[in-house]
Amino acid sequence: MSQETYELKAEARERVGKGSARELRRNGLIPAVIYGDKQAPISIALSTNEVTKRIHAGSFMTTVATIDVGGEKYKVLPKDYQLDPVRDFTMHVDFLRVSGNTQVTVEIPVHFINEEKSQVKIGGVLNIVRHTIEVHCPADAIPEFFDIDLSGKKIGDSIHISEVVLPKGVTTVIDRDFTIATIVAPAAGVEEEAPAEGEGEAEA
Repeated sequence: MSQETYELKAEARERVGKGSARELRRNGLIPAVIYGDKQAPISIALSTNEVTKRIHAGSFMTTVATIDVGGEKYKVLPKDYQLDPVRDFTMHVDFLRVSGNTQVTVEIPVHFINEEKSQVKIGGVLNIVRHTIEVHCPADAIPEFFDIDLSGKKIGDSIHISEVVLPKGVTTVIDRDFTIATIVAPAAGVEEEAPAEGEGEAEA
């Protein structure tokens, strides 16, 4: 499961538009919007420092949060955020209202384990085709990551999504057995392990 939820304080925005957004940013705030769940969208402003801290902490897009707007609390999942292309600071965030039965689409990172138990150990190259897997799942049961076990994998092998055990209620967006990674030989080939002492003497 994804990391524990957190809460952010926000204030409602009466004015919207580019001029209002610029003024908010000058005052250390980020314009944002809460939408979805068949309700009217709410324009809000959040602390730039708090949001940036959450983004840099990781799992921002897969962790359900609570936003307190003047005492009224909304359970949300970040769906998008915009960065300034030059100065790399957060300019805007979109949040989706969620509840226990809300289904969301999120990208879950993959972690590769047990490389030392595969032919990657003797020079094989792990060629990662997908660093994340896009899934549908309940908003209150978002996986934090998927472990991909490389034990016993040899050069020439491929790892497909069918080898990953998905939690209950989690399904992939792509409806086919797609490749996550392959193990390939390096350009110069893989050096064979040196024979044990004494091997080959009979031939000599």
